[in-house]
Amino acid sequence: MPNYRRFVAMGDSQTEGLWDGDDKSGLRGWADRFADLLVNDSPDLLYANLAVRGRRIAEVRDEQLEIALAMQPDLVGICIGMNDVTRIGSDLEDALDLMEDCYARLTATGATVMTTIFPDVRRIVPIAKSLGPRVDQVNERIRECGQKYGLRLVDLYDAPVMTDLRMWSPDRVHGSSLGHERFALAAAEAAGLPGFDHTWAQELDDRPAESRAGGSAPRSSGWAPSSAHGSGGACGASRRGMAEQRDGPN
Repeated sequence: MPNYRRFVAMGDSQTEGLWDGDDKSGLRGWADRFADLLVNDSPDLLYANLAVRGRRIAEVRDEQLEIALAMQPDLVGICIGMNDVTRIGSDLEDALDLMEDCYARLTATGATVMTTIFPDVRRIVPIAKSLGPRVDQVNERIRECGQKYGLRLVDLYDAPVMTDLRMWSPDRVHGSSLGHERFALAAAEAAGLPGFDHTWAQELDDRPAESRAGGSAPRSSGWAPSSAHGSGGACGASRRGMAEQRDGPN
């Protein structure tokens, strides 16, 4: 059974938690929700979320990778690539080479590294059909890297639940609170946490779209010691320079 002690999340708006809360009341997102699940088995968990909305692969590599490596995590969640997909005309292969470099350097430390195979946008936002081949290109490289580097893959592509619009915010790009809840459960399965399986991918029932993934992990600077759900653990999230860096919607 895994016993993770240092979890670092990297990426863009999806990992930052956009549309799961707001900038005034605070964001949660799949990474915070997943950290809450980790705390159940690892009450002394250290958690940092380095994700910043709008970041492309090159920016994540340049701005977040060295910080993440310096934190010496034993578990990393990294979800990147969609902002490169939507930049039509950009060289996607060059970006994917940088993405692979992130995977290579993170796994070289011995950390368990999780990443996401993106859902089929053609089934969620028909108007975005033209982006489908670029999403497929990213997913193909992620699958290749999964084999090459031993990544834990959160496969959203074929999950039936991904076509339910309740999983998505009004922009149909970012997850809703319910979507982030399911993303967190998918991450728990990928990370091998006890008691979690592939049921997260099943179609939703008719319940109201509200979160059931647990309370909110506290957010502060660096590995800040703080309690999570009365556990007395050290579960803190880093938002280094977030106010200055939030310069885009994705």
